[in-house]
Amino acid sequence: MGKLTAQAIAERALEIGDAEGLDAVTIRRLATDLGVTPMALYWHFKNKDQLIVGMADHLIGGFAPKPADERPWQAQLRDLMEGLIRTLRTHPCAKNVIEQIDPVEVPNFLAVWDQALRLARTAGFSVEESCLITKYLLQSAIAIADAPVHVRPGKELAVRAKRLGLQSLPTETYPNLVEMAGPLVEGMDPELYDTFGVDLVLSGIEALAATR
Repeated sequence: MGKLTAQAIAERALEIGDAEGLDAVTIRRLATDLGVTPMALYWHFKNKDQLIVGMADHLIGGFAPKPADERPWQAQLRDLMEGLIRTLRTHPCAKNVIEQIDPVEVPNFLAVWDQALRLARTAGFSVEESCLITKYLLQSAIAIADAPVHVRPGKELAVRAKRLGLQSLPTETYPNLVEMAGPLVEGMDPELYDTFGVDLVLSGIEALAATR
């Protein structure tokens, strides 16, 4: 293979993490997969903690904002949130990677975080409120991306039983649960799920900004 780069190592580590979980990501396993000695990887990552940081930086680098952007703050904040959700959906291990890192150690995370804080301040929020907004945005993106929107293979019978259970409730007592039993338990279109979730969060931020 060509020159071994930190990006190539991180990409292969993400592939393993997506397929087998983060526990399967080790320096020895990566060296075997990449056809090099473990020592070759230590030039880039001295241990697994540093490797996880490298994986996070590689992940977030895929949607990190450009330095100069004159669009309205609402559009830029939407891009950040949608980019994170897209990354989390693309890489099943991304949630665990992000939860294990110290953001201060990840340059691309710092760039996104600083951008989000700037946008919140531009919208008129205080320092404390801006900090809270960035925390809520991150947690909301993780929650949106992590929620199953389709029935998982092998779970069809359990889902059907749950739907029938809701539909068999007394209509006069639980009319809405009975009516919406299908989408509640059987999932829905991922694009609608993600778009509506982002709209819901950002509309709340925009409504609050209008009062500042």
